[in-house]
Amino acid sequence: MMLIAGTHKRSSCNGFVFCRRLAAFLRYIALTSALVGFPRLALASPRGFILNSFFSTASVFNRFGRIVVTGLVAVWLAGCASTSNYPAAPAAAATPDYNYIVGPGDNLNIIVWRNPELSMSVPVRPDGKLSTPLVDELVVQGKTSIEIARDVEKALSKLVRDPVVTVIVTGFIGPYSEQIRVVGEAAKPQALPYKQKMTLLDVMIAVGGLTDFADGNGASITRAAEGDKRYSVRLKDLIKRGDISANVEMKPGDVLIIPQGWF
Repeated sequence: MMLIAGTHKRSSCNGFVFCRRLAAFLRYIALTSALVGFPRLALASPRGFILNSFFSTASVFNRFGRIVVTGLVAVWLAGCASTSNYPAAPAAAATPDYNYIVGPGDNLNIIVWRNPELSMSVPVRPDGKLSTPLVDELVVQGKTSIEIARDVEKALSKLVRDPVVTVIVTGFIGPYSEQIRVVGEAAKPQALPYKQKMTLLDVMIAVGGLTDFADGNGASITRAAEGDKRYSVRLKDLIKRGDISANVEMKPGDVLIIPQGWF
């Protein structure tokens, strides 16, 4: 029982077992190469030169093996210790006074009370503007639906007496500055429209999780709302191990960066 427990403790990181076996293999290659070279030199060399060549060859392969193993161990340790140097992301980030901001690609349903001929559903153009009957050009990007309604009322007041306008957003994309962008080792990297109380788990479900090569616990969030401040997140603990304490709220404009792991 003591032997089994000790073996389990030493194999907590499979990389160390792999490196130890590789080191033994390389040492075996060094010794074998030296021994194979010994008979070839014996036919044409004195005994002293034979022994010197034997030990020189073994020394070269031994040094080469040590260099390779040392490099692999260093790389594996970097992979095992894949924790970010950034502070942990706060669990709560959403603000209660958040209002959706309209962006290109959104669909707006504009309703003018008692004027059905002026009511219609229109998309926001790529330049952030829209056009409706009696309103040629109106900038709506970066505004809330209430602000847009007041702007439409102001434009219609030149031709319609006391217009009352209601604007309803029916298609949600939002401006780029408000979207959640996921880059790196996600199954489906993409930009997502922000939703109130959106969490890291919601984002990972939308992008299909991590790839096989992702360093989940080395991921980070760049928060534009706080001057591009970086926070570390533990995606591997959240997705692979079900650690709900690793789930944090997102903010509009966050960029989730998922690096590639060594192993």
